[in-house]
Amino acid sequence: MSRSDATRARLLEAATEEFSRYGIAGARVDRIAAAAQANKNLIYVYYTNKETLFRAVFEAHVVRLLDEVPFTVADLPGYAGLLYDFFRANPRLLRLAGWFRLEQGDYDEALTEIAKSNGEKVAAIARAQADGWIDDRYPPEVVLTLVLATAAAWGSGNPVTVPTYDEPDPKIVRAAIEAAVRGVVVGKDSAA
Repeated sequence: MSRSDATRARLLEAATEEFSRYGIAGARVDRIAAAAQANKNLIYVYYTNKETLFRAVFEAHVVRLLDEVPFTVADLPGYAGLLYDFFRANPRLLRLAGWFRLEQGDYDEALTEIAKSNGEKVAAIARAQADGWIDDRYPPEVVLTLVLATAAAWGSGNPVTVPTYDEPDPKIVRAAIEAAVRGVVVGKDSAA
């Protein structure tokens, strides 16, 4: 890895931490540069401004999620479980997504990639419903939204998660997520 690439990687990592904590408005390029052990001016050289840096961070994490958590229409409960595992291992992603929605909701490139991925998932669910593999009580868009929301429900920053002093056993949470999704995708008359 070249020195320039190493500096960019450090800047992205430091920016990921900063943006996940403070969002774009609250993030400070001085803190990002200090955490990355880089000259603040390099942020502007590589990324032009703070908003472009945020977008680079967000895109990197969205691409990573899409690459690392394969969508399997044949096993939506398992997919939800994998998403839960990914969100547990990468808690900053859900915080970044929250900041993105609040502060950058009109960012077309990232939204296009997300919409394309979700469109493919919805189409796969619709085909599985037409073939009788997934219950068709709910439209495919609703099914996908329930899968994603259920998997993300225990993510950091979720305002509706029931706070406890002891974090619930992740195995139990994952089993509950998978059971909830199974209840949506497998009809009540199904033996599965």
